Amino acid sequence: MLAPGHRSDLRAAAGDVAGVGAGMFLLGTSFGLVVVGSGLAWWWAPVFSAVVYAGSLEFLLVTLAVAGTPLAAVALTTLLVNGRHVFYGLSFPLHRVRGRLGRAYAVFALIDEAYALTTARPAEAFSSGRILWSQALLQVSWVSGGLVGALAGERFSLHVPALAFLFTALFVVLATEATVAGREAAGPLLAVACALVARLVAPGEMLLVAMALFVAVLLVRYRATEVRRA
Repeated sequence: MLAPGHRSDLRAAAGDVAGVGAGMFLLGTSFGLVVVGSGLAWWWAPVFSAVVYAGSLEFLLVTLAVAGTPLAAVALTTLLVNGRHVFYGLSFPLHRVRGRLGRAYAVFALIDEAYALTTARPAEAFSSGRILWSQALLQVSWVSGGLVGALAGERFSLHVPALAFLFTALFVVLATEATVAGREAAGPLLAVACALVARLVAPGEMLLVAMALFVAVLLVRYRATEVRRA
């Protein structure tokens, strides 16, 4: 039985994540179908979702695992795709979380959705329990969705060819939203140019080369912008 304070934190967290959690469950279901459709056993879906728990990166890891990608390439790809999470800690209210275990889980479960929910309001609006319950409910939504999708795909032998494009479509949507919010097209155009160069130079490692090249270009662009301002 939860103490009254914990129950109020849980209710508040449930209200915070209600809409986002439903979306994560549905996307998790798609992830489970992708796992089974890629030839992996159904139980890989909850393993990826519980241990890796990195949203879009999990879709990519399925592709890398099926292709037998070397571990070093997987590690570098993970760093390039999820390196942005390092900067989330600058504004995430981690100081509101009590206990070492609580802070450790808060860092582990700091996905995009959790960051967006907790930084949309002042840090003082969140208690330690509310933050942790929010993150736990988000992960439960994702893991349960992946499990349902994987079991359904295994049980009914579901194979939806369009899901193979799901990962690409997800990043297209994210890139479009970022472009609209930032109101500048230079970044996306540079990304497309890096992809084309990677396709010509290293077609077998296109994704890895393209992301590394794009990061290098952004660093050069940032430095040039700072020099002009100075």
